[in-house]
Amino acid sequence: ARTLGVPLFQEQLLRMAMITAGFSGGEAEELRRAMGFKRSERRMRDIEVKLRAGMTRNGIAPDAQAQIIDSITSFALYGFPESHSASFALLAYASAYLKTHYLGAFTAALLNHQPMGFYHPSTIVKDAQRHGLKVKAVDVTRSEWLCTVEESVVPSAALGAGSDTENLVIGRPGDRVIKNDNQKFFSDHDSHREVCVRLGLRYVRGLREEAARALVRERQQRPFESITDVARRVPELRRTELETLAAIGALNSVPSPESRVPGGEHSQLATRDSRLKLHRRDALWQVASASRGEGPLLRGVPEPDTASPLQAMDREERLVADFRGTGVTVGPHPMAYRRAELKAQGICSAAELEKVPNGQWVRAAGCVIARQRPGTAHGFMFLSLEDETGIANAIVTPDLFEQNRLLLVGEKFLLIEGELQNLDNVISVKAERVLPLSVTEAETRSHDFH
Repeated sequence: ARTLGVPLFQEQLLRMAMITAGFSGGEAEELRRAMGFKRSERRMRDIEVKLRAGMTRNGIAPDAQAQIIDSITSFALYGFPESHSASFALLAYASAYLKTHYLGAFTAALLNHQPMGFYHPSTIVKDAQRHGLKVKAVDVTRSEWLCTVEESVVPSAALGAGSDTENLVIGRPGDRVIKNDNQKFFSDHDSHREVCVRLGLRYVRGLREEAARALVRERQQRPFESITDVARRVPELRRTELETLAAIGALNSVPSPESRVPGGEHSQLATRDSRLKLHRRDALWQVASASRGEGPLLRGVPEPDTASPLQAMDREERLVADFRGTGVTVGPHPMAYRRAELKAQGICSAAELEKVPNGQWVRAAGCVIARQRPGTAHGFMFLSLEDETGIANAIVTPDLFEQNRLLLVGEKFLLIEGELQNLDNVISVKAERVLPLSVTEAETRSHDFH
């Protein structure tokens, strides 16, 4: 009665076996172990023979036997004891509550405990952004070793006269800011405050923790005056680590030689004139300069003030550098750069699939973030494709998988054509055709076959 006649827990299945097939306590324990031991199908088949024999002795009709055995054997592939189920339910509820009401803290905690879970950090970042959270890049003048929650101040003038913060859009088009303790804008005279997450130095690939913590300690003593100052005051930083920090833009906020006046005082123009702010190749140029050497004879030598002759990185180069240096980007999703072109080709975004009628032929594309082919799926493959609006799911039949194995396993971005299936708002595309999609050279990652 508690579960309305639907067996949900292992204990209920054991009781069914004891009542219908006359299983003893020992035989029921054998069934429990078969359901828990690596989901053993072979052991379940052996027990099925005993179940049928017991139910036949108890006069249960063959049709009813088949239904009972189907309930028990199917359940064995995914079922849990009631205590485990309750624990998972509590975790799911608590996670949903935290994500809804404390998105910043929830996201920072997830990022700080990687590697773990199912989704790659890049997917966690993009999901948080779609839910209205601002995520800021690694910055040597602000980042700690771990990801942190920060409070940004947005001047009223930036919102526009008479603006309504309740209708301010931060996520994908059509989204509204979620009103909650973490995300809502607090009135503070003529300013509004917004919670955001700052990526930590732990996300910089190749950066050792001891070097990162030494950098933070020095920064807390006094601000860095230049990239050369960073290199001098944090000798723990290797040149390769400085180069990675420069490539991902983490040194862009450090004052440049052009922003300082004689005597070492920082010019206020550094914060007022964006032309004086470093770009990534400026920073790389200055890292090379700062690494020219150190010693008693060089300590009095002034820093070179020659401006970098290098052009700023374009958006593709920044995207590639972000993924290469941190595995994530806080900028636009790679798919966003091609949205106009894809739309012209009739390719739907993940969000647009929600409005497509069931059974309609569609084209969808995205970055592959998960590939699954469980043993219980009879050869079917399940794909998760992410774009700037969300995640689309695709189902690949065994035949289509065999025909396109290398494509489905190796490509980072895919175009899927097929019939849209919408069952109780669970949306997927039954793939009929799979094509590679050229989007970016960025080293995106996916969760594959685990």
